[in-house]
Amino acid sequence: MSTDFQSARGALGARLNELRTEAGLNGRDFAQLLGWQPSKVSRLQNGRQTATPEDLRAWAAACGRSDTAADLLGRLRVLESRQRHWRKQLAAGHASVQDRYVVEYRQTTVLRGYEATVIPGLFQTPDYARHLLMAHADMIQTPRDTEAAVASRMRRQEVLYATGKLFRVLVWEGALHALVCPRDVMAGQLDRLVGLIGMSTVEFGIVPLGAPMRLTPKHGFWIFDESRVVVETINTELSFDTADDLDLYGRTWDGLNESAAYGARAHRIIARARHLIAPS
Repeated sequence: MSTDFQSARGALGARLNELRTEAGLNGRDFAQLLGWQPSKVSRLQNGRQTATPEDLRAWAAACGRSDTAADLLGRLRVLESRQRHWRKQLAAGHASVQDRYVVEYRQTTVLRGYEATVIPGLFQTPDYARHLLMAHADMIQTPRDTEAAVASRMRRQEVLYATGKLFRVLVWEGALHALVCPRDVMAGQLDRLVGLIGMSTVEFGIVPLGAPMRLTPKHGFWIFDESRVVVETINTELSFDTADDLDLYGRTWDGLNESAAYGARAHRIIARARHLIAPS
């Protein structure tokens, strides 16, 4: 069973547990209400068993929250394949995908990433994330659940303060100038990046404009514990775990890292962007 499958199933189980708890029912009483064995309730909410669509509809109804069935079914669809089309994943909104990321990042010890056009979600401010999520929902034409998705994205950032983890993240300088939000929001986002420099769990590098580069990647990518690569395209999320793919993306990251600025140099690059982008 793939790690991404387990993470998505764990996120679904956590949501089921949350609904049952909010309904004020313990596991045994809830199982009796549904006519299930208590062990089934336990397996589902602990991510050890894959729910069926019928299980999810019954769960939502038993909690008195039939309105959550569509969201639960959307989360189930996330389990379908390693090539996940955004329209399917986001059928009920962004929150379920963000919840899956929370689980995946908690399970990861070392993460290497690169982004060329956007500030990574792991480093985003709520306002910056809000604008991106709204624009993405409009582009993909999926429901807006912006505030729930922003809250989940912020929960993902808790891993930055966990001991024993390391986040090695590269961003192309152009992403610091991309106005995907109002200028004052972007200014706040750049201030947030400054605060990351020097954190014990973060190695934040910026690939400067004009720096010599052996290649120019066509897209961002993330390497989880040197065992899996995740790539996001406009319409699809892809996951790779073969030795060849891991080696290729690892070497690509290493090449970008050779050109990256860290520490005081990175601070100066951010300050330059902050000056240029400051609200007039």
